[in-house]
Amino acid sequence: MPKRFAGGRTSLGIEFGSTRIKAVLIDDEYHTIAAGDYEWASHLEDGLWSYSIGEVWKGVQAAYASMANDVYTAYGEKLTKIGHIGFSAMMHGYMAFDADNQLLVPFRTWQNTNTHEAHLKLSELFQYNIPERWSVAHLYQAVLNHEPHVSRINYVTTLAGYVHWKLTGEKVLGIGDASGMFPIDPETKTYEAGFIKQFNALPEVAAQPWQIEDLLPVPLVAGTPAGELTEAGAALLDPSGTLQAGIVLAPPEGDAGTGMVATNSVRKRTGNVSAGTSIFATVVLEHKLARLHPQVDLVTTPCGDLAGMSHANNFTSDLNAWIGLFKEFAEALGRPVSTGELYGTLFNMAISDKADSNCGGLLNYPFRSGEFLAGLEEGRPLFVRSPEAHMNLANFMRTQLFSAFSPVKIGMDVMTKDEEVQVDSLIGHGGIFTTPKVAQKILAAAFNTPIKVMATAAEGGAWGMAVLADYLWHAPWDLADYLDERVFKDAKSTTEDPDPSDVAGFEEFFGRFQTGLDIERTAIRSINLESK
Repeated sequence: MPKRFAGGRTSLGIEFGSTRIKAVLIDDEYHTIAAGDYEWASHLEDGLWSYSIGEVWKGVQAAYASMANDVYTAYGEKLTKIGHIGFSAMMHGYMAFDADNQLLVPFRTWQNTNTHEAHLKLSELFQYNIPERWSVAHLYQAVLNHEPHVSRINYVTTLAGYVHWKLTGEKVLGIGDASGMFPIDPETKTYEAGFIKQFNALPEVAAQPWQIEDLLPVPLVAGTPAGELTEAGAALLDPSGTLQAGIVLAPPEGDAGTGMVATNSVRKRTGNVSAGTSIFATVVLEHKLARLHPQVDLVTTPCGDLAGMSHANNFTSDLNAWIGLFKEFAEALGRPVSTGELYGTLFNMAISDKADSNCGGLLNYPFRSGEFLAGLEEGRPLFVRSPEAHMNLANFMRTQLFSAFSPVKIGMDVMTKDEEVQVDSLIGHGGIFTTPKVAQKILAAAFNTPIKVMATAAEGGAWGMAVLADYLWHAPWDLADYLDERVFKDAKSTTEDPDPSDVAGFEEFFGRFQTGLDIERTAIRSINLESK
């Protein structure tokens, strides 16, 4: 077997995304050796978005097995040992367990926006934005709602924290993921002590048999060993019994942190836009924001530095549904096309000469679920136009992409325009950037700033998590320097500068987008959330 395997210098990252669980194995030069994935989707359970625990384990086992089979196919040997492993997942949400380690209510994902009351009260109490997605907002809303399970809570964690706990027995969390549970003090690298006291002093919380600091996982900065794969954990990850126990794990991180790593955006004044089922634009801050802004989440990098994030719940779901329709049309004509050709053809129409800079009067709302940035508790995907709008395929596709980037622009404008946050570089990251130039050019117009895309843009969070696992061997090195001088030393990239015509067109479209939100609100009142 190649030396990179025999020497144990491989690192495995597994990320639980919104639509896919992906496993990526890298060597010590950060090349992907093998990969595997498993597709899944959230579902509504009692009116809340969830994933079943059974599918968590079915999915991770399938993704791991596919990756391990890649190794066997390529090298003829079974994968028995890995240097380091790390897990990451969708941030936020709510997984609450009792003293017997039993899940008390179905996993509540970041997509749920039923926590508005908790968001308002806690943000006012702390004078610090507590988004509806955050774990503490879910916990406090359950308290406010007098949910029967609340008094029996013994532990609360995220999806990444849950998987890590089951495989190692350690109740810990990467500091970036932890910052989406409860505010982190960037100086002490732990939860804000003053906010802990304020939360515990709330009358309805004080009446509970627990204090919040006893429920939360211990936050760990990148490079800290976070436990070892137990025998039971190895069997849970690889039921074939091939994988050996004893492997050291990295702190489990959130998808924001892995996105920062995968785009080399952990240094202050750098930022990234991570685009998938949801989208977030993150900028590492030089200092705390001057005022409370509900549109901006304050999270941390994997090494604990404060970062401002504009997070939109909705991004590609509606876009993918429309492209699926075009795929069906091609198949109905008897002329099926590959997924890559389909996306490439349609995306390039959006920046062709046939497209008007302002989308020709077309309008789209990509809201499959609620969207805090737009003031929506639920979502209804909509495409609308005036009778005299310039309806053609180019404008339709440009509208789809403009609308997908519009929600995240709301919070980004707050940072760059209201708080004058300085950004030296902004890097695009995610599968949408694999079609050359298109999404990069449109994002440059949306933010009116140059957008860089690196050759690793499509690697995703699983690759970023694998890099964080490798960092365990290099932890004395500053994380930003490690990424600059080792991981991305020879990285290739392209940069798109904003085109003035595109910027003006986006601003005009964005104004229509905001004015027309009443259409979306009417649809929410008029169309049932679930088909009947």
